[in-house]
This record gives sequence, structure tokens and C-alpha cells, in this order.
Amino acid sequence: MIQFRNRLPILMTVMIILMLFAVSNAIVHAEEARYSFAVVKRYPHDPQAFTQGLVFHDGSLYEGTGLYGRSSLRKVRLEDGVVLDQVLLEQEYFGEGITILGDHIVQLTWRENKGFVYDLETLEKTETFDYAGEGWGLTTDGTYLIMSDGSHVLTYLDSETFQPVRHLEVRGEAGPVRNLNELEYIPGDKGEIFANVWFDDRICRIDPETGTVLGWIDLRDLCEEERALRGGEDVLNGIAYDAANDRLFVTGKLWRNVYEIELELEE
Repeated sequence: MIQFRNRLPILMTVMIILMLFAVSNAIVHAEEARYSFAVVKRYPHDPQAFTQGLVFHDGSLYEGTGLYGRSSLRKVRLEDGVVLDQVLLEQEYFGEGITILGDHIVQLTWRENKGFVYDLETLEKTETFDYAGEGWGLTTDGTYLIMSDGSHVLTYLDSETFQPVRHLEVRGEAGPVRNLNELEYIPGDKGEIFANVWFDDRICRIDPETGTVLGWIDLRDLCEEERALRGGEDVLNGIAYDAANDRLFVTGKLWRNVYEIELELEE
């Protein structure tokens, strides 16, 4: 006869371990902060621009746009949305995220496994490189390029060889955060990565060391405003940070405005 009573201590031990794991996991992710926002100012944005990447540099916005046959890299005057300079991608490329590192702009493509490097001043293409998988968002911590591919994993690339050197899984209290899209590195004592999440009206704040979700910025009201203006679905996509003046800008695909916002921590 099987002696079930001898297994009880083992079962109780397993149950205790599982309970402790669940509690510790909850504690790890219990600090996800929630933020609302206030609009500081609205700036005009090209409603035909399918925004895939956004960067602020030296008083101007740099924007990467997508769609086959309409993809571009452009320099935009913030105040009135005028395109000051522009490079059109070839028909076979779907433009994606961009970032500025040193005196160059780097741009990804969606499914073409190609990245482009441009001179920051002239927007002249100076280099092409290859990478595996899809390209979505792109940012930099000043040393490495950091890219998303629509999954919950961010890939750090060597900025000289464009080879992967690190993979960072992004997880929050609800588990892996998938569909990570446009990225912006926010410098600070430890730094943060702000990420758009495809078809989510929030921005995810990520610890770049651990991949832990630090908080969420709820921008549903902005998204509803833009949808009302167009009468359709226009996803949030585009984050730019002016480090010199501590200004945060957001926009979306085919949006009519770029919004300068201030964050407000929810109690």
C-alpha cells in the first residue's frame, strides 16, 4: 500500500516554496508607478507622416517615417512642423526607428534586415549594415544602440560593428511586455528606457539594467483626441527627449500634433 502520509511534508514544502516565490515576484514588481500627464504645448505634425522614430537634437526634431513607398528620414522644425530636410528611402524599404549617436543618425527597416547610417548635418547616407530579425524601435545610451523587434526583448548592438552584445528581457507585474516599439533613452543617475507598446495607449518605463518595468504613462486622452481629429485609429508612436531643457515630446502615426507633456505621478 502506498503511504501518502510520508509525502505530506514534501508537498507542504513545495507549496511553501511556491508561495514564497509568488510573494517575492509580486514584491519585485509592486513598485510599478502610474503616471498621468499635462499638455505643456502642441506643435503641428505632418498628418501624412507614419511616425516610426523620433529624436530631438539641437532645437529640431528628427523623424523616421514608414510605409513602403513613403518611408523617409527628415529634419523637422519643431515650432511649425516644417520639413527642413528629407531623404526618401527606396521603394523596397519600410523605414523604422531612428537614433542619433555622435555625428550620425542610424535608421532601421522593418523586414528588410538593413540599417542605414547618415551624416547628421547633411543626411547623406554613409553606411549600410545588416542585422537579424525585424527592426522596430531604436535608441542609444550613448555607448550602444538599443533596438526592439516587436517582442519583449531589447537588443544592444555594438555601435561600430552593429553586432548584438546583449539581450534584455522586459518584464512587469503582468509578465513579459511584448510589442515593444519606438524607444527613447532618458539619461539620469541610472537612466531609463521609455518604450511605446504597439496598440497600447501607454508608454512603458524600463530599467535598462534589469529590464524591470518601472512604471506606465497613461496617454489615452491624447490618443482619443487624435482619433477624434482623424476619425480613425492612429497608434501612439514617437518619443523624443530634450535633455538640455528637460522636455518630453510624444506623437503618433499620422497624428496632427506633437505634444510636449509633463508627467504627473498618480497616488
